[in-house]
Amino acid sequence: MEIDRALSRFGASVRGEWRLEPGISYLNHGGYGATPRAVQAAQDAWRERCERDPTRFHSRELPAALRAAADAVAGALGADGKDLVFVDNATSGINAVLRSLAFAPGDEILITSLAYPAIRNASRYVAERSGARLIEVALTLPIRDLDAARAAVAARIGKRTKLVLLDHIASASALVLPVAALAAAAHAAGARVLIDGAHAPGQIALDLPSLGIDWYVGNLHKWYFAPRSCGVLWAAPGQQAALHPLAISHGLGAGYIAEFDWTGTRDFTAALAAPAGIEFHRKLGGAALMARNQALAREAAMLLARIWQSETAGPLDGFAAMATVRLAVPGAADAERAKRLSRWLAEEHHIEAAIFPEGHALWLRVAAQAYNELGEYERLAALVATSNLP
Repeated sequence: MEIDRALSRFGASVRGEWRLEPGISYLNHGGYGATPRAVQAAQDAWRERCERDPTRFHSRELPAALRAAADAVAGALGADGKDLVFVDNATSGINAVLRSLAFAPGDEILITSLAYPAIRNASRYVAERSGARLIEVALTLPIRDLDAARAAVAARIGKRTKLVLLDHIASASALVLPVAALAAAAHAAGARVLIDGAHAPGQIALDLPSLGIDWYVGNLHKWYFAPRSCGVLWAAPGQQAALHPLAISHGLGAGYIAEFDWTGTRDFTAALAAPAGIEFHRKLGGAALMARNQALAREAAMLLARIWQSETAGPLDGFAAMATVRLAVPGAADAERAKRLSRWLAEEHHIEAAIFPEGHALWLRVAAQAYNELGEYERLAALVATSNLP
């Protein structure tokens, strides 16, 4: 697959828009994002505005400014601002939904083995406190057939299932899951659906209401270039009344937006600068940027799998701007080895990539962002293929 040469304006030519360390191959945009200089400047402007008169800002200016930011963000997600609130990150948003729901002994919360570990922990915590059961559908890497994976999850949804919690883009495997089809199966069985979209906004095009779900939580500080600690929670209109933030504050009983928009004094500038991140994404091409990143990630995955004589975590068309490849290396395949290899790549070779154990193998995930070029993945491929790995 050859990347569209018309999109050659990316790579080194735009790298200066970020403060990335010279010489680093940053192939882990999906980990913590990377905030562009322009968005940092927008956040600084909000901080300065706040500090001119903090009382005026928080009590009289912030409410309208926060709603204006929510409207701008919602527009990029195909949604309405009245259905969207800001949260610190996807984990806190999902916890807010889980902690707002009432489960009884015998109820089931269904996740998959691809779930992000923090979300698995939150689900287990809620289930244990209520007497509900946490059901985990095993999806073993590599996943050869995403339709078969969808069928396996759908088959486990039953009359006791009260909540289905699914990744939109599974963090470690990087696979895009068929959440709309699974949401339809869940609703048909009487279950509600919560989507962990930590990686989706800005990586793939979204129209949240069309997914047919109850709640969607996503990060903006990854692929939509917002400052860090900026996530969103979207709730279908019929699911908002019983929803509460983790910190109960002055807005209790005043409605969904009132409760989430003010949970106490905190730094709101990441949320207020989120529209600047979306605008930066648009200026880089919007849909064209997403298509370019997807093409680069898939080309990188093919290259790594070929040189390492390995395999990808799923079919190529199951990846968006991230892709995961098995590390065909001898030796241990545990969490400690994964950390050791990550440190070796980063500290000795200035390559940042995510490595994790799954089954009896180690897997490496790469991301593709506007500042990346194919040569960075070629260097990674050659390094792993020719080195004595720790």
